[in-house]
Amino acid sequence: MVGIVGYGAYIPQYRIKVEEIAKIWGKEPETIKRGLGIYEKSVPALDEDTITISVEAARNALKHAGIEAEDIGAVYTGSESHPYAVKPTSTVVGEAIHATPKMTSADYEFACKAGTAAIQTCMGLVKAGMIRYGLAIGADTSQGRPGDALEYTAAAGGAAFIIGNNDVVATIDETYSYTTDTPDFWRREGQEYPRHGARFTGEPAYFKHVIMATKGLLEKTKTVVEDYDYFVFHQPNGKFPMRAAKKLGIPKEKIETGLLTPWIGNTYSGATLLGLAAVLDVAQPGERILATSFGSGAGSDSFAITVTKEIEKKRKRITPVRYYMERKKYLSYGEYVKHRKKIKM
Repeated sequence: MVGIVGYGAYIPQYRIKVEEIAKIWGKEPETIKRGLGIYEKSVPALDEDTITISVEAARNALKHAGIEAEDIGAVYTGSESHPYAVKPTSTVVGEAIHATPKMTSADYEFACKAGTAAIQTCMGLVKAGMIRYGLAIGADTSQGRPGDALEYTAAAGGAAFIIGNNDVVATIDETYSYTTDTPDFWRREGQEYPRHGARFTGEPAYFKHVIMATKGLLEKTKTVVEDYDYFVFHQPNGKFPMRAAKKLGIPKEKIETGLLTPWIGNTYSGATLLGLAAVLDVAQPGERILATSFGSGAGSDSFAITVTKEIEKKRKRITPVRYYMERKKYLSYGEYVKHRKKIKM
């Protein structure tokens, strides 16, 4: 049975509060908080990007899994903020963790669901017996135009999952995807900041895809909401996952553990994977998790996951998501725009 052999997370220590951004643009911070369900967000350091975040998460995943990097047969990194337009992130990650050059590797981009697409690819290769372990990463240093609503949420962070079929901490019992051409969010080649369809990003984009993928997985696995202990949905803000849960009849306590966006912002390709990592940090053997990502453009990948006894054996080796969430240094807006290189010379 294919599953998660180990996982690791990384979130930059820098933060900026909603109040700090709002005062620059003459907005009422409490209105922003209520509307987006967000209080602060993570900001990359001056020397951090998607590659460095991916490397840190991958190293944590290797430590947790207790395997050698040379046994990894594939590295896939999902992101919409790869540092290079032409040069893969994944090859740098592979070299940095000392993986074998006898591997397959590629970068993925599907807005915020590229990381879960990477997991599905690794699942297929492991099931086919082509590789022993695959490394799937979702990481971003997301962009938001100054003054745009995205500036309050676009954050930085990522998570890495090692997929295999030996000593798994959680089995991936089934996966289901739902995809359409719904252009709710985009960034053309050469453009620095993305554009979005405002309310259109909720319906028919986010809610339709998340709900259809989740319902599809439940039907495919012949399970119901009550069969799962935790749910993790993509979290572009703090409100959307809770609304999706309500539409599906999911009690809010089943989604709160993996809901991180109110305190770290939307980490795009890292959002669903970080939420899943936070749940795995506390989940007990036998508990079940349903995780559904969302990527604008648009699509969702849904996973049925069951935690195994192996998680207790490996738990002492994990650096929990909570550690990175509590490690904070706050920035002023001026420092923030310097970190995000929004000041042009």
